[in-house]
Amino acid sequence: MPARKLYFEAIRVGDELPALAKAPVDRVQLARYAGASGDFNPVHVDELYAKSVGMPSVYAPGMLVMGMLGQLISDWARGGQMRRYNVRFIKMVWPGDTVVCKGRVSDRHGSGGRYFVEIDLWAENQKGELVMKGSSQIQLFYSLEDENRQRSGQSPIVVEVPRESLSSAAAPASATPSSTAASSDEGEDADERRAGVSSKKTVPREKPAAKTATLPTAKKAKK
Repeated sequence: MPARKLYFEAIRVGDELPALAKAPVDRVQLARYAGASGDFNPVHVDELYAKSVGMPSVYAPGMLVMGMLGQLISDWARGGQMRRYNVRFIKMVWPGDTVVCKGRVSDRHGSGGRYFVEIDLWAENQKGELVMKGSSQIQLFYSLEDENRQRSGQSPIVVEVPRESLSSAAAPASATPSSTAASSDEGEDADERRAGVSSKKTVPREKPAAKTATLPTAKKAKK
């Protein structure tokens, strides 16, 4: 049986990716990762050295957690192509921590036969604390028919899809139902405005991240 694939026509803004819970990080995994990646920084594998520089113990490399988030995307975007992937390191991951990777479709658009979805990504530890944030752009075939056409050398199916985003401003009253469905908060804001109540919301500012990692090259996600 062929592997299932994900197509653009089936995706909606706000869709959540199935959460990926990894096994608790241990020192054996850190040693294996060091060997696989070639990153033998002693703060990740040498307990005595880590304590000598003020750490309570060794800790996981940020790129290890980045790889876990990457697995979340590849498991979800079956047959898609990764066009962009970047993350911000928020909090250290220690031996014994369980990393849970999550994601949500934040944007979708298509033009000229090319279709893209934007994914908001984040990882939490077993306490629910945020340890990493990121985003990714995935290019997909519009449908099975579109994939079959392109693989046989024919032109793609062309459907103009206006950008739909979770961050879009509230739609005007004359907008169609499909354009106002991007965010459930918009309906609430409209009700508040009609009632004469202010809908301003205060969003706490995040602490700037110390490091940023980006993977700019396109990769085809695992089927």
